[in-house]
Amino acid sequence: MAEIIKKIRLFGAGGHSKIIQLIAKNDGVEIVEIFDDQPQFDNLTQQNITWNARKNPRGFSHKGHPFIIAIGNNYQRAEIAHFIKSEFYKIIHPSAVIASNTKIGMGTVIYAGAVIQPNTTIGKHVIINTSASVDYDNSIDDFAHISPNAALCGKVEIGEGSHIGAGAVIISNVKIGKWSIIGAGTVVLKDVPDYAVVVGNPGKIIKINNPKTYAFL
Repeated sequence: MAEIIKKIRLFGAGGHSKIIQLIAKNDGVEIVEIFDDQPQFDNLTQQNITWNARKNPRGFSHKGHPFIIAIGNNYQRAEIAHFIKSEFYKIIHPSAVIASNTKIGMGTVIYAGAVIQPNTTIGKHVIINTSASVDYDNSIDDFAHISPNAALCGKVEIGEGSHIGAGAVIISNVKIGKWSIIGAGTVVLKDVPDYAVVVGNPGKIIKINNPKTYAFL
């Protein structure tokens, strides 16, 4: 019997989209169309991109093959997820090591070299980036982004929309509040409140962002 080729659509034509396109190719998934809100110079020659997608809602088809939102910015990814009335797809690089009892939400992408240990739950539209390490009993909520080489130790909770910077370390039993930002290389030793920006080793709060920024959610 011939192999069934899965077909998906992407929303986003930037850097994250290029990586997801490669993962899809390695996984035997065909990308039939790409949508974006605004043209990017290095992608103008691509033929299958529909530009200004959300500015022309009548011309945007919510029906059809499932989507992956191929955008690194957590806020924008959440905004687009609320716009699209369609099914979503999740995609995992074949080199990722993932425990069999891991729960992974739709729209989530797991990049090359990521390691996810047992009893971890990952929400919808999450990015687990290149070589990120997620230890046992972790909980990662919707729209979060775990950047390259970041390490989450055991029993860590990552709130909705939070961004864990490249090479950051979150020690065991720490809770990161929603829509927080953990700077690259930061070492987090204690809980972080919602909307906080944390940098340094040990990590210190340098700012609390305005919750009204995320009011549309």
